[in-house]
Amino acid sequence: MIPFTKLHGNGNDFILIDEYEREVIPAVEKASFAEKYCHRRFGIGADGVLYLGRSERADLRMRIFNSDGTEAEMCGNGIRCLVKYALDKGYIKTEGSVETLAGVLPISSHVEDRTWIRVNMGKPQFTREIIQVRGTGEFLEVNLHGYKVSAVNTGVPHAVVFVDSLENDLISKAPLIRYDPVFPKGTNVNFVRVDSDDEITIRTYERGVEAETLSCGTGAVASAAIASRLGKTGKKVKVNTKGGELRITLADDAAFMEGPAERVFDGLICEND
Repeated sequence: MIPFTKLHGNGNDFILIDEYEREVIPAVEKASFAEKYCHRRFGIGADGVLYLGRSERADLRMRIFNSDGTEAEMCGNGIRCLVKYALDKGYIKTEGSVETLAGVLPISSHVEDRTWIRVNMGKPQFTREIIQVRGTGEFLEVNLHGYKVSAVNTGVPHAVVFVDSLENDLISKAPLIRYDPVFPKGTNVNFVRVDSDDEITIRTYERGVEAETLSCGTGAVASAAIASRLGKTGKKVKVNTKGGELRITLADDAAFMEGPAERVFDGLICEND
């Protein structure tokens, strides 16, 4: 039997496999496991699988596999869920650090209920080489498929498009940007409405999930970072998603994300499944 825990951050949901004491899913099977059990009809159903392990560089290690089996460098909602689980298990106290493919990230939690997690997401990167965009210089307000598209890396690449209205069919346009050759490895796509100088509302199409998710932590950071860089907002931004609220604070050398993480249920998977 394989124990697992289901968690979500603002509706962005994950299956967590605890490998703190031992490897549960062999390395060569981690991708196929995610693809199988993230399926919402034939599996447990989730946007991705979190593998929690020990690290020589930090208190914890996180690997995140999307529902299509691809591994992501980072996931903002995922890391909060992993930290929530680790806090409940006593693996860390109220502060610690998590190793990801995007680097080691400091984290902390609100002591009252340990459901509101703060993560130092590192410094948003605007150079094309780091974002993985063709060309040189920054990628800001570039005409692409009828939109002015900007891009930034907040652990993973994100394209950001500002719109006046977040109409229902907007997400159907996202694959045009997600798969455009200017992004050789693809990109996440965020449509953003500026509500005030300290509040935005976003909808995100996630690479690897290949659909809209209810919330995206790295997308919230990316949207806030681009909005601030273009002078549309200040440095402290409330980000509304379909699944709930995230709070982003932009400093000179880092971006801080705060948001909820909730444990939904624990379960067991029969190994012969």
